[in-house]
Amino acid sequence: MLKINLCRLLSCLLFLATVAQPVTAQQADKTATVEKVKVKIAKLGVGARAKATVKLKDGTKTKGYVSQAGDEAFVIRDRKTDAPTTIRYEDVVKVEENRGHSTARNIAIGVGIGVGAFLALLAITIASLND
Repeated sequence: MLKINLCRLLSCLLFLATVAQPVTAQQADKTATVEKVKVKIAKLGVGARAKATVKLKDGTKTKGYVSQAGDEAFVIRDRKTDAPTTIRYEDVVKVEENRGHSTARNIAIGVGIGVGAFLALLAITIASLND
């Protein structure tokens, strides 16, 4: 009888151990995600130059600049309307920086360089034909 009870206890403990691991892993993953968001917001800084796009768990996106950052939440202001939105770190899925140039500007720079290189080759070719 004692062997049967010990076997049942051991099998229950093994079953609970397999169920408990995913739960603790999810909690650790959530904490890690919150910490990553806090670090990303801290890296961006605060002020009009701290532009970001924040994607939330409910699927909405908020664009603007970080005007305040606290322990539990941060405030992002819309660039056009200057309306503040308080966002909790737990609600954030992804934070993207908006520090680079627009795609149109990068394409224009590339086309300008290409045209300049073409004109330089054309000038070199014409200069070599006169010799």
